[in-house]
Amino acid sequence: MSVEIGMAALTLKTAPRVARTEYSAERHWDLVKAVTGIEVTPHSTPEEQQAASSAFVKAWDYDYVWSILIYNQIFGDLRTSMGHAVYDAGGTDFRDDRAAHGCPFKTPEEVLDFDPWKAYGKIDHAKTVKEFEDHYKSQCEKYPNAVNSTGIYVTCISGFIEIFGWDMFLLAAGVDLQRFGQMANRYASWMQQYFDALADCNVPVVMIHDDIVWTSGAFMPPAWYREFVFPNYKKYFAPLHDAKKIILYTSDGCYSEFIDDIAGCGISGFVLEPTTDMAYMAKRYGKTHFFQGNADTRILLSGTKQDIYNEVKRCMDIGKQYPGFFMTVGNHIPSNTPVDAALYYDEVVRQMSKR
Repeated sequence: MSVEIGMAALTLKTAPRVARTEYSAERHWDLVKAVTGIEVTPHSTPEEQQAASSAFVKAWDYDYVWSILIYNQIFGDLRTSMGHAVYDAGGTDFRDDRAAHGCPFKTPEEVLDFDPWKAYGKIDHAKTVKEFEDHYKSQCEKYPNAVNSTGIYVTCISGFIEIFGWDMFLLAAGVDLQRFGQMANRYASWMQQYFDALADCNVPVVMIHDDIVWTSGAFMPPAWYREFVFPNYKKYFAPLHDAKKIILYTSDGCYSEFIDDIAGCGISGFVLEPTTDMAYMAKRYGKTHFFQGNADTRILLSGTKQDIYNEVKRCMDIGKQYPGFFMTVGNHIPSNTPVDAALYYDEVVRQMSKR
């Protein structure tokens, strides 16, 4: 765990070992207990869980800790709740609140006419700048030996998922794709406020998240993204560039067909799941961009030790030659991952990470 190694990778400088981060492993309480010796469960207090997580992140040598601030809280009550399936240990994150808190939009026309300026209004710029800075400071206190960030989750497509829910989102887009794009432009002009505040905050590394695709790839016509999503990304990122921020970009799913588009919007590096083509990304952008990924968690879940070894080797064979590569299980290490498999994965990563 090292701020120096993390920053070296983010700025494309070669370090003595490959940089590393993981997602969710620090909340896999059985794994955390096995690594740190700390007695912690899904029912421990938040303070106890945070202390255990911090100890685990240090023990597993995270060089960067993924974090954002702006999520669906900015939409208040005018958003859709689709509930939440069990993911966390003990099922503590399960919510079946769809009936009580369903979609507030009843027709596709309401979606197509939606104006976030009218719905949500102007934000307090100075207050938002301070919130970003406070969030970053809090992360640094939790994980002082790793690079931290603040950032935005609901950049564009992810904002629509949170506001409209999948059903009304896809229905409205299917009714009139051009009008849906015009609504996307209105959303982006409103969302620009948060990017302007992010640019003005005293934080060097920022995370931008947007789930623009599914596991199988784009769910909207690629031309639509190129007309209504990526041009708005360029507007979003312009003040971040002016402020010399390091920009991480995350999307779940397979965004291989958009790698060039996203790079062209001005990001500093990619965060990717196993379905996105890391070999192509590395060959084309490995000398100019950092990248995090893309070991497959399903191999840790049900594979043999040889399978796990081979998966780490696949990623290292692609990424180790580039200074900006972070070894990572790209789609999380959830709480149902066998502890022995996760421990073996860590062992292999340590063996292969030395340069």
